[in-house]
Amino acid sequence: MDHIVKIISTELVTHDVKHFVVERPAGFEFVPGHATDLSINKEGWKDNKHPFTFTGLVGALHLEFVIKIYPNPQGVTHHLSRLGPGDELIISDAWGAIEYKGPGYFIAGGAGITPFIAILRDLYKDGKVACNVLFFSNKTDQDIILKEEFETMLGENAHFTITRQKDSKYDQRKINSDFLKAEVKDFNKHFYVCGPDEMVIEISKILEELGAKPDAVVFEK
Repeated sequence: MDHIVKIISTELVTHDVKHFVVERPAGFEFVPGHATDLSINKEGWKDNKHPFTFTGLVGALHLEFVIKIYPNPQGVTHHLSRLGPGDELIISDAWGAIEYKGPGYFIAGGAGITPFIAILRDLYKDGKVACNVLFFSNKTDQDIILKEEFETMLGENAHFTITRQKDSKYDQRKINSDFLKAEVKDFNKHFYVCGPDEMVIEISKILEELGAKPDAVVFEK
């Protein structure tokens, strides 16, 4: 079922990532980590649907999204970036992308962090986030989405890695087999992986080689 919702507010989170707050349809439900098929309610764009994950708390009055804006002028995120309060979106009922199965390691690349935002916020709200660890890889320091919030929620369990900025103050290792062998303390825990397709495939394969159980590696299908 589709729902037409108005944008309430937008703001920049980083230089190319925007936070959207939109109306929540009556009775609308989602699970942290779940997504919706979203399009813009304008002629020529209504059927141009793309998946985006909810980033707000499940009990909040409004729905929230954190969306990376890509420079392609013909792309949906470019057009989303030009919308403001009062403009309308079309969203589908929520569907399963990633769900929390238990304490473990969250491994994200760039905008792949978005399914984890609602999960970690929900755990933090309930006082259950402490046994989880985040490894978040980005190209530069300015690309890190919600850095301060992750540091607040996870403390020393929030690890940021930077791959294309030599003067970064953060870890500059790539998240690969050597990194995971050095940083993961328990391969019997759950692993949540989201990012570019190649990264997800590579990390999932490495985790299994290092002893993680296949059914304990959770990634967006």
